[in-house]
Amino acid sequence: MKRFLRHNGLSVFFLGLFLATVAAQSVAGQHSENADLAEHGGAAISWWSYVVSPSFAGALMENWQSEFLQFSLFIGATIWLVQKGSNESSKLDEIGTEDDETQQVGRFTPIGGPAIARRNDMRTRIYENSLLLVMTLIFFVTWFGQSLNNWRVFNDERHSHHLGGIGWGNYLVNADFWEKTLQNWQSEFLAVGTMVVFTIYLRQRGSPESKPVGAPHDETGTSG
Repeated sequence: MKRFLRHNGLSVFFLGLFLATVAAQSVAGQHSENADLAEHGGAAISWWSYVVSPSFAGALMENWQSEFLQFSLFIGATIWLVQKGSNESSKLDEIGTEDDETQQVGRFTPIGGPAIARRNDMRTRIYENSLLLVMTLIFFVTWFGQSLNNWRVFNDERHSHHLGGIGWGNYLVNADFWEKTLQNWQSEFLAVGTMVVFTIYLRQRGSPESKPVGAPHDETGTSG
């Protein structure tokens, strides 16, 4: 177990944080929902009723879709775009998908490397883009999930005011959907942009997200 935790410490750490914050969000969300219900003379709901409600699912999906959009765009953008001096950028002369030798594809695949990389066929083409494909797929799935759950919440609110509901297609062009979507997107773009620029001038000793402490500011794509 100690060896497993040592070798997987980063993923275990963030998985633990993820589960703890989702649980805390569900408790806080239930209390917020019950406070709102009490103001309108409604009956309180249980924790489980809140967890399986569109309100909770919509809140989760709003955050998840923006995170995977961030990763998808960053993975794709860093293939062709560089930022001089940034640790988050490729080296200035390494723009593009690189050759097979650099990427260890086909006859350049080392012993112990993925067998699919050695094939160098259509399956390899899919595998060599699998990170971007999966991240993008998760983004669209969670964005779809957000739209469905927030649509249900939106219509529930309309019904509570004795108004008719709207169709899912109409909700997709409604300001409520885009306000919830864009407020998450802009925060992700800000976070990535500042990380790209901050790593030019700022350091964190020992972190692979930072250049070596003594590296020149214009040194690009190195880890400390």
